[in-house]
Amino acid sequence: MWSLKNFSPKQREVLTWWLRPETKGRCAIICDGAVRSGKTVSMGISFVLWAMTCFSSTNFAICGKTITSVKRNLVDDMINYCSRCGFEVKMTLSRNCFTVRHRGRENKFYLFGGKDEGSAALIQGMTLGGILLDEVVLMPRSFVEQAIARCSLNGSRLWFNCNPDNPSHWFYREWIENAESKNACRIRFTMDDNPALSDEMKARYSKLYSGAFYRRFVLGEWTALSGVVYPMFERSLHVVTSVPECERFAVSCDYGTVNPSSFGLWGESGGVWYRLAEYYYSSRREGAMRTDEEHYAALERLCGGRKVEAVIVDPSAASFIECIRRHSRFPVIAADNDVLNGIRRVGDALRGGKIKISAECKDCIREFETYRWDEKGGRDAVIKENDHAMDDLRYFVNRYIRPSGGGWFFASVQR
Repeated sequence: MWSLKNFSPKQREVLTWWLRPETKGRCAIICDGAVRSGKTVSMGISFVLWAMTCFSSTNFAICGKTITSVKRNLVDDMINYCSRCGFEVKMTLSRNCFTVRHRGRENKFYLFGGKDEGSAALIQGMTLGGILLDEVVLMPRSFVEQAIARCSLNGSRLWFNCNPDNPSHWFYREWIENAESKNACRIRFTMDDNPALSDEMKARYSKLYSGAFYRRFVLGEWTALSGVVYPMFERSLHVVTSVPECERFAVSCDYGTVNPSSFGLWGESGGVWYRLAEYYYSSRREGAMRTDEEHYAALERLCGGRKVEAVIVDPSAASFIECIRRHSRFPVIAADNDVLNGIRRVGDALRGGKIKISAECKDCIREFETYRWDEKGGRDAVIKENDHAMDDLRYFVNRYIRPSGGGWFFASVQR
């Protein structure tokens, strides 16, 4: 049996907000703040306890960006705690729901993924007693608003949690800044609010991030990204005039017709990957466009006689991927085009000395020093200029340099 003594004061606020005289009249709760701050687990337990106390024979919804992520991040721990509290819990995987029974009451909790605009149709038509939206800033507004509209029963309530994002994000403007007028209870978490996180781990997280990412993930602030994307890049540290003998080789490709095409040849030696050479062709600069076959010929010249493990290609370049496959010389892989996580991984690789750039790769070096965040867009995005070598670099890192130690990321933005 769990006890309130096992939780921090902030977590106890979340567990009991719907009972406390000063907050029980609120129709929503918002928990935001630092990563690993303990907000998710306390919210999940509280949601089920509230539902089982206030309702019976009622449907509820628990939403994440995907069903897989919400199961992993929230539901597994929630079911474990509920079972330890004496609740009978039965999971029905085929319907993505679980049923909770306790002292003659029974409620169903359905799981939904809100990954894109089309996801709103999945939840449409349901009548709910309450909804929990885990990492709400990752979901499209149309899905969130459709989910909120489903909570039409008397006494229904809304539960939101998230890590901070850009202060121009719609959820911050609509809900965080207007929590009082929305009759919502907002509880802001820091890492100190998680009793399960040791001082050693708090110090480790503090060292992993800097700049705006430190303010977001460690301090729990809503802050915009600004400045150059990779301020940690320094020619004296990351550019080399000679490269060692390499044991493995790979190529990363950002393909363009009107926009430039950028290919990077990578070699690994002693645990470090070197960008040995590059092919960078701009039709605007050269005054002529090249065909898939001409780009493929350039790829062969770039590789020479080396045995290349894989050519990682911009996933939108279907015709060029097919061209490479047709020649049957190089294994070809569609790239992971996750931009923000890719940028974090590149930052981690630069800081950790896992990638070096040959001085011969002039376009890559030039783009490192001009690649910037879009400060006017109101969202986390890069300016789509001077980014073609940066894209192929990111494709390579996403494939070959994964963070060690269970998914650690580093990223830096100028303050």
